[in-house]
Amino acid sequence: MSKSKAHIIYKHNGVRVPSVTTIIGLRARPALIKWANNLGLQGIDSSKFTDDKAVIGILAHEMILNHFKGIETDTSDYSKNQIDSAENSLLSFFSWEKGKDIKVILAEIPMTSSAGFGGTPDLYCILDGVQTLVDFKTGSGIYEPEHPAQLAAYIQLLLDNGHPIEQGIILNIPRTENENFDAGTYSDFSVYFQWFSTLLMLYKIESQIKKEAT
Repeated sequence: MSKSKAHIIYKHNGVRVPSVTTIIGLRARPALIKWANNLGLQGIDSSKFTDDKAVIGILAHEMILNHFKGIETDTSDYSKNQIDSAENSLLSFFSWEKGKDIKVILAEIPMTSSAGFGGTPDLYCILDGVQTLVDFKTGSGIYEPEHPAQLAAYIQLLLDNGHPIEQGIILNIPRTENENFDAGTYSDFSVYFQWFSTLLMLYKIESQIKKEAT
């Protein structure tokens, strides 16, 4: 069974705005299209193939953030295999966290930007004395430019809401034995935010076209 987060509706000054993930979703990764096509040629439904891994990722993500929030994760809607796999992901995160000084400022707080988008950054903290946003991923790796662009958008949200930032970190945490732990640290977000802003502009244009067509 899957227990997904409730869909968040973002509004800026009373006007509904798209989420960061919705904007990033306008760009389909060529590698994923080829992968899904190869599965299809083998008679495998890619959506079903990835469903269990996706659920494990959701649970692992929740466990990590609840660790910082100081609350216990409700695992009643998950299978034993999903729980065990997510706990292994959590142990991988603990290995990275060990020896680091992390002072939590915000954990999963929804916010919006005057640029016309909203999102929920994972963890805004002081990491070893540096103002840092940590974005948690569970998958086969850090994808360029989608993941850094998503990080850049979240950083812009923090800046627009009065939270200074010095660096962003993407942590890719494995769910299975054939996935690897990876950490990417970024201090210059301008190009990635420009890429995101272009997609945001495209979203607004397409929304206007749909509105005028009705």
